This record gives sequence, structure tokens and C-alpha cells, in this order.
Amino acid sequence: MTHDASQTIPPSYPENRGCPYELPDGYRRLRDEGEPLRLVTIAGGRSAWVVTNFDVARRLLTDPRMSSDRTRPEYPRGNAARTEGRRDERPTLLAMDPPEHDRQRRMLTGKFSAKKMGLLREDIERIVHGYLDSMLEAGSPADLVADFALPVPSSVICLLLGVPDLDHGFFQEKSRQLLQGTDATTVRAALQGLGDYFDSLVTKLQREPATGVMGELVADQLAAGDLTRQDVVAMGGMLLVAGHETTASMASLGMVSLLDHPDQLDTLRADRSLIPGAVEELLRFLSIAGIVTTRVAAADIDVDGQLIRGGDVVIIDNFIANRDGVAFQKPDVLDVRRADRRHIAFGYGIHQCLGQHLARLELEIIFNALLDRVPTLRLAEPTEQLRLRPGNTIFGVERVPVAW
Repeated sequence: MTHDASQTIPPSYPENRGCPYELPDGYRRLRDEGEPLRLVTIAGGRSAWVVTNFDVARRLLTDPRMSSDRTRPEYPRGNAARTEGRRDERPTLLAMDPPEHDRQRRMLTGKFSAKKMGLLREDIERIVHGYLDSMLEAGSPADLVADFALPVPSSVICLLLGVPDLDHGFFQEKSRQLLQGTDATTVRAALQGLGDYFDSLVTKLQREPATGVMGELVADQLAAGDLTRQDVVAMGGMLLVAGHETTASMASLGMVSLLDHPDQLDTLRADRSLIPGAVEELLRFLSIAGIVTTRVAAADIDVDGQLIRGGDVVIIDNFIANRDGVAFQKPDVLDVRRADRRHIAFGYGIHQCLGQHLARLELEIIFNALLDRVPTLRLAEPTEQLRLRPGNTIFGVERVPVAW
């Protein structure tokens, strides 16, 4: 039986967070009403389904009838200016369906394996402690985002890709413009800037082969004709933006959450073996990539008696799904002893985050380093005064003033 949208006015989606880690009131109502699917109103006045149930979310994320192809006419355009700015952007893995998605992903999977990422531990520790040295030498107060949480993953992804670390400031700015730009000109310029950079890098790597993911793609897939030059350029930009923005947000927001829950912070200080599980809990608790998992139904899908029609937009918001009380006991409580990896903060199914092993390793090292070296770290202004990003992008905080 389908929902008659004419009977009610669906609530607007997405909703901005008023707190870094608490569900907005509208999301809480959607979840607590107990329906696994709820109609909402998205940009342009269109209707879409939001998934509020954890098990249904995982089921739909593995359903081949759910399309990620952003070239579909039904796919929501979101922010009009940003969409217009990205109109000519080449599709990447996030916006592809099989078989092309699977073909390209196989080229990258081995480069981001848990074993490969483990080999980077010493390099990541060196980078983390280097930026921590600089922050501590500059003295209290500091901005945890600009001075530490953002440059660390930027340097790590530059190392992994094989691009000069000196350029990470350029990448940070272009990524910010691409993800948060509000006018088409800014977004298009950011996209062009990243494209030009990686196009020049491909030329250099063809002339002077080098190690790193980009060097391997050029030497192997590009040389063999398995990827076009444009594919390699687009892949490099995708990996770079995805590889530092999300981890930077998790590092800064994770620390804010722990500082706001001193009992949990004290638990970690007393038992460092809990850090890996605490990372999983923070990933679940914060779920910063909610709106990213937007799909279009390629065919009719029955979900426990509710019909999703072909062409319908379906948003699998992991912030809501990861707060499902059936899947997680006391879901709105931060519990660093929970250590439950079933969350879908990294997505689920064929589009599950390629860099999840790297992100976990970085966050473990970051939190251990902060606990070791800045035991008196505290927020320098109240959490409610932090400037949070809007709900229609990867969630994050602009700056986190801290003191010690």
C-alpha cells in the first residue's frame, strides 16, 4: 500500500544540526514515529523517501534496483548553484552503477586494503606528531581544525596519492569551495583548478614514473588503456577530496564530543585499548555523511508493504539509521565501550567507503596522540557557539577553539 502524499505536507529535508552530535528535532520525530520510510520534501519542492530504520537501510544499500547514477533525470539536483557548477564534472565511483562502478573500483580496492594502510602507520604517526608539535609550540589557544585536524589527513592523502605535501593548502581550499560553494562560478573554478592540477600531474607521471596511487594508475591502468586520462584525473580529485574532508571532520567533531562527555574521555584515558572501539562509536554517533547516500529507485521496490516506485528518490541518512533504538541500545548515548562495527557511517554494500581502513587508522592515531600529549585540552568556547556546516553537505565544523 502506497503513501498518499496529498494527505499530508511532508517535512523539509535536510535539517541543519543545532548540535554537533544530537539528532535535530525533525530527524528525531521521523525516527520515533516508527515508520521505516517517511516522505520528506527536498530542494525544488520534490518528494523523497527517507529511511529511518537501520535494517531497512542496509537492505536497500545492497539492493541492485537502487541506483547511484547521478546522470539519471530523476536524481535530485540539490543546491542549484552547486549543481550548475558541477554540470560538466566527470562521473566518479560515488555516482556510478555496475558494471562500470565495479570495474573501476577493482582498480583501487587493493590500494586501500587494511594491510596496505597498516604499512602507513609510522608515516601517519610522524605526520600527526609533526602538526601537534607545531600547534603546541605556537601555544594556547589554537584552532583544532586549521592547526591540526585538517592538515593531518590532507598530508596523509597527499602521501598516499603521491602528490607534493606542499600543495595540501591548495587542495584544502579547492575542496572547501567544491563542497561548500554557494555559486556556480566558485564551484566551477574549484573543479577546474583540481582538474588542471591532476592533468598536469598525469603528464609529469607519464614522463617521470613515481610511486603512490596516482603513479600506479598512470603506469598501469592508463598505459594499458583501462582508464582514460579524464578518468584518472577525475579519480585523483575524488580520492583527494574524500580522503581528507571526512577524516578532518571526524577528528575535530570526535574530540568535541569527547570533551563534552568527560566521563567517556576519562574512560579512554584509563584504558587506551578502548580507542579502536571508541572510533567505531564516534563514527556511529556523529554519522557525518548522512545526505551523501542518495539513490533513485530504478524499479518498483516493496519495503515491508510500502511501495517505492521506480524513479522515486530514496535518502538513506546514516545519522538517522545509526540512531535506531532496535539496532543500538540507547542509541543517543555516546558509549566508548559499545565497540559495535555494524554501523553504516561508511555506507554499506558496493559503495561502502573505499578509504575506511585508512580513516580508522588515522583516527586511532589522532585520538591517542591528543590524549598522550595534550591531557588538559579543553574547548575555549561553548559547543553551542561552534559554527556548524549546513545539513546539505558533508557535516563538519568551521573551527574549534581549544586551550590547554
